[in-house]
Amino acid sequence: MNILIIEDEPVTARNLQHMLQDIDPAINVAAILPGVAASVSWLQQNSNACNLIFMDIRLADGLSFEIFEKTKVEQPVIFVTAYNDYALQAFKSNGIDYVLKPYDMEEISRALQKYRKLTGEGLNTGAQEQMVRLLKSMQEQPVYKQSFLVHYREKMLPLEAAHIAWFYTTNEVVQACTLDHKQYTIDFTLEQLQQQLDPHIFFRANRQFIVQRKAIQEVDFFFNGRLLVKTIPEATEKILISKARVPAFKAWMNA
Repeated sequence: MNILIIEDEPVTARNLQHMLQDIDPAINVAAILPGVAASVSWLQQNSNACNLIFMDIRLADGLSFEIFEKTKVEQPVIFVTAYNDYALQAFKSNGIDYVLKPYDMEEISRALQKYRKLTGEGLNTGAQEQMVRLLKSMQEQPVYKQSFLVHYREKMLPLEAAHIAWFYTTNEVVQACTLDHKQYTIDFTLEQLQQQLDPHIFFRANRQFIVQRKAIQEVDFFFNGRLLVKTIPEATEKILISKARVPAFKAWMNA
């Protein structure tokens, strides 16, 4: 079996490759690709070079769903992702699986078994059509969180997501700062917020910040290829984009 891995974290991609080959030494990893552009180019030139694709969702240069918009994908896909939302359930219930990070060998092996059971090492026409329908369903507009119920003194207030400039975490407490510079405690982690917020509006800058597009005033160059994001209102600490995250941030800002 020839497998294509689409994953922008090199260590994660190599670990997955070793895991697949430990499960079945006959597996050949045809290529490891880091992003949307590289995947589109490879698939256009090597459309029959793999039987199955393991694919992350959020890549350095965009969402992997863009691949299906730019080129024809005939192979079944197992999504390997840190994001577990309703759309992924469609794949799980229809024979094409997803694996939630962090994963282990048992989960990868189970995903491969599901693929083999569905396809017999190759998709029939009906399965191909089913896969295409499922892929399209994942590209439908998901429902993102529109508001939060927050504690304020002796009350609970609705806080619209559109009015939040940035989220910040320290000592395992997440604060939301509004565009008019009011701060509230939010009962979610940044990881949970990253799944619930519209990725076209909010960007996970680093381990401490999620920032909204409207709050960004300017972006300055910083040491070692990083970027410094300046917001209104001003953040409590520097919002730095790592060198590895810069391409994704630029693609998000240019969207």
